[in-house]
Parts: sequence; structure tokens; C-alpha cells
Amino acid sequence: MTLAPTADLIARAAQAGVGIGAFNVIHLETAEGIVSAAERADLPVILQVSQNCVTYHGGLDPIGRACLELAAESSAAVAVHLDHAEDAVLARRAVDLGFGSVMFDASRLDYDENVAATAAVAAYAHERGVAVEAELGEIGGKDGAHAPGVRTDPDEAAAFVAATGVDALAVAVGSSHAMTSREASLDLALIARVHATLSVPLVLHGSSGVPDDTIAAAIAAGMTKVNVSTHLNGFFTRAVREYLDSHPDVVDSRKYVAVGRTALSGEAERMLRLFAQAGSAQTGSAEAGAAQAGGAA
Repeated sequence: MTLAPTADLIARAAQAGVGIGAFNVIHLETAEGIVSAAERADLPVILQVSQNCVTYHGGLDPIGRACLELAAESSAAVAVHLDHAEDAVLARRAVDLGFGSVMFDASRLDYDENVAATAAVAAYAHERGVAVEAELGEIGGKDGAHAPGVRTDPDEAAAFVAATGVDALAVAVGSSHAMTSREASLDLALIARVHATLSVPLVLHGSSGVPDDTIAAAIAAGMTKVNVSTHLNGFFTRAVREYLDSHPDVVDSRKYVAVGRTALSGEAERMLRLFAQAGSAQTGSAEAGAAQAGGAA
């Protein structure tokens, strides 16, 4: 395999009615753990570098180039994606660096400004063969932005996609960023309605707070790209903490970071398999969601 175009991986998953994991990179060890998980599972994966990650590393190029090299050398199909970029300059830099897709997040702006800014980034990316994801409807959680009950309107979403030309859309259906407990409840009927209305794949942000069975049902209802960060980070951190508690005299950081990488990788592999099996396993849920959507329309 080699570095894969994000749009191709998402399109294949959408056509098959399954989900694809999009896992956030924090540092090189998380990227390595995610890629090795994809190799063991023999499944594709999307490495996500967020604007927050770029800030932490002091720039896009070092961590971005590392992810691109890992993808190019992997035996799995690995795409590299810029996540939650609110800076259009950063989004264009990721395009120029060779990322397969960028998520441009102008959702803090009012609707018309969001459309204009997103359309401009999409035009730049598409001229260079790069896909664009955007967000409509507040996802919640970060920076005090949580707003209970906020949901994406299917008709507004269709108009937004048509006006901006984006290739995938993150929708607000009940999840919230940075949750450390898995108890979020998703609006499966709304997912089915939005899926039926739009021609582009749907993206679930804030998936760390969503239980396995609910994620599977969401995929069956029409969700394709499933973003996970906090949940995997928890596996990494707990493993490091346990190792340090058991080895108080260790000073070589490779010893405990490697343990964290292994723990994260094991859970990433499990989630990739879950997402890839969800569509076929949850056909009944998808039909139920569509029926509910029809009644609510």
C-alpha cells in the first residue's frame, strides 16, 4: 500500500455501508500505534492531525511530514487528514504538504460567512485534488461551546453542501467533543434523514463519548467517517500511569511511552474492526432509523 487519498477510502466505506476510523494523532507514538493497528486489522485508517496538535508541535510540517511518511511506508491503506482547522492558511498549507483531505471548521461564523469561507478553502483544495470536510450544527464540548439540543437541519445541510462544494459533512446529532465517559445518545432517526438528504458522506465527531452499540447503529443509519481521539488517549495515558506506578525508578521515557503506544494500538484495532463490521451487523437498525425518519419528516 501507500499513502491513500482520503476521499477514496471514505467513498469505499460509504458504498459498502460500513464505517472507517479517523483517529487523532497527538505525537509520533500515537501515529505509529494507529498505523500498526490498521496493519494488524488489514483495514484502512485515517490519521488526523488537528490544529491543536499543530500548535502543540509548533508547526504543521514536522508532525505532518512524519504522518505522511508513516502512511507511505505502511502495508495498510492510510490517509492523512487535517482536523478542525479554523485557520484557512493552515488548511492551504496542509493541502500543499500532501494531505489527502482537510476539515475546515468555520462553524463559529454565522451561516453566510461560514459558506463563503468554506467555499474558498474547498475551491483551493479541489484545484489540487484534495477533499474537504466541513461542519454544520454545533458539535459541542470544546471551549464551552456545548449547547444541548443543537442539531443539524437536513435541508440546511443540503443547501450548505451545494453552496460550498464540500466532500463530507460533520453533523450535530448528539455527540460532544472530549467526553471521557461513553454515554452519549445519538439521534439515529436524524442521521438517517440527513443521510437520505445529502449526496456526501457523513462524519461523526465526538465519538469518544458514544458507546459501541450506538456507533454501530449510527453507521447503519448512514454515518461513514467516525472520529475518535479522547477515548484512545485514555488507553495511552492509563497504560503509562500504570507503568510508572509499577516502575518508579524508570527514567528512559521510551519504556513507558512504548507501553502507552501498545495499549492505544490494541484499542484502535478493536475499533477499526467494529466500524468495518457495523453496517452488515446493524442492517435492522438502519431500516428502523429510516422508518423513524420517514415518520418524523
